[in-house]
Amino acid sequence: MHRLRVNWRVSLRLLGGVLKWLAVPLAIPLVVAVIDGDPLVPFLAPIAVTLAAGVGLEQLETEKNMYTREAYLMVSLSWLCVGLVGAIPFVLAGNGLLAAPSNAIFESMSGITTTGATIIDDFGAHSRSILLWRQVIQWLGGLGILVLAISILSQLSVGGAQLMETESQTQDVQKLTPKIAGTARLIWRLYAGITLLATGGLFALGVAGIAPGMDLFNAVSHAMTAVATAGFSPQPDSVGAFAPAAQWLLVPFMFIGATNFILLYFFVNGDWGRPLRNEEFRFYLALVVGASVLMTLLLLVDADVATGGLEETVRVATFQIVSLLTTTGFATVDFNTWSPAAKHLLFACMFLGGMAGSTTCSIKLLRWLIVLKAFRRDLFTTIHPEAITPVRLSGTAVDEATIRDIYAYTLLSLVIFALATLVVVIDSARVGLELSEFEAMSAAAATFFNIGPAFGIAGPFNSYSPFSTVTKAAMTLLMYVGRIEIIPVAVLFTRSFWQS
Repeated sequence: MHRLRVNWRVSLRLLGGVLKWLAVPLAIPLVVAVIDGDPLVPFLAPIAVTLAAGVGLEQLETEKNMYTREAYLMVSLSWLCVGLVGAIPFVLAGNGLLAAPSNAIFESMSGITTTGATIIDDFGAHSRSILLWRQVIQWLGGLGILVLAISILSQLSVGGAQLMETESQTQDVQKLTPKIAGTARLIWRLYAGITLLATGGLFALGVAGIAPGMDLFNAVSHAMTAVATAGFSPQPDSVGAFAPAAQWLLVPFMFIGATNFILLYFFVNGDWGRPLRNEEFRFYLALVVGASVLMTLLLLVDADVATGGLEETVRVATFQIVSLLTTTGFATVDFNTWSPAAKHLLFACMFLGGMAGSTTCSIKLLRWLIVLKAFRRDLFTTIHPEAITPVRLSGTAVDEATIRDIYAYTLLSLVIFALATLVVVIDSARVGLELSEFEAMSAAAATFFNIGPAFGIAGPFNSYSPFSTVTKAAMTLLMYVGRIEIIPVAVLFTRSFWQS
């Protein structure tokens, strides 16, 4: 008989702490429900559930040390359980499509993973408190993965920890120590401060009459999901419901949310040249500027895209590029009507993501930068086999094991994307849902890489409601696996994890 090599009690005890503290963010929409006179049960019930489950799990008697296996299990269970608890308010509110448990879990998982894919067709059927809960769970998801990356996931993500440490020039980022706890608190304060700054800017535009409709509720809602690079909006037209000034203001906050927060920390503490000395940041900036310029040119030559002038064209192009490249998922126009070239450029942006150590998702630019450098090195060594040429980032050599991990992770991500596309195509045909291959590919990419809007029926001003229950369940799994970067979930299904 094989003995378990994983101390699951440690994982569950730490999970209890996560669930217990989930009652705090649940209190935010509860306050709005009290103000608006909405039913309180949709929030009181999950508060009771999380407190009871959290306190109960914390009573488990076990040793306090967490090792790599326990960390894998704890991370996977945390994201899964928070996603399930987050669905409770939607079901208990009993309004619209979210009343169905499968749809509620889809919406909640989309929220906590900062995907931004929505089931909602009729936003008017839902109270402000329910719509605010969508925003809150996305903000938590954006911060949650960042804190986990610093304190736990730094030991787990494939090639991510070593590269994050190298690029941020921060030592001992992988160790679970009081120093790391302090780092997490610093990042939390920075994240909250940027969100407050975005809220204040948006609200000021509304008060000044520059962005009509941007009241405090909308300012808070959009600030949360912009900094979290998440994309939920309480408006059916997303950010397109607001004036150009609000759209321009959100662009830098989406960009900041997808920037390495350790670099941001040094920047706000006076080391203003730190980002530009960082090779990944320069790569990120060049991609955003280059793709925005290219998209502007594509829209200018597209006779079918009506614009109000150069400013509008530049704004529309820049906003959509930044939104999809950073995996935010906001939209100001229906890009379903754009030319195939413009749509394929947006589709390519789905595979990029922002910087390591940010709130963003997808494959991430650090991995792509390493892949490009390693491929260029391989071409060189093909001609000069005797040469020893390490791959360097910002002047520091990258470990060869890390390069192999990144190659493997990137390949695995693309394979999963291809298989997910096959599932969407087959199941859509089974239920008679007309779907082009490009629409199926974009829907698979938008959920697995946590982008949000896709093309066609799942476009920026549409929803994922037309998909079958089977497809939506598969997409829910894709969002979950993609957000925590595959490995913490995949490893749980190996016998060696539990027994070797």
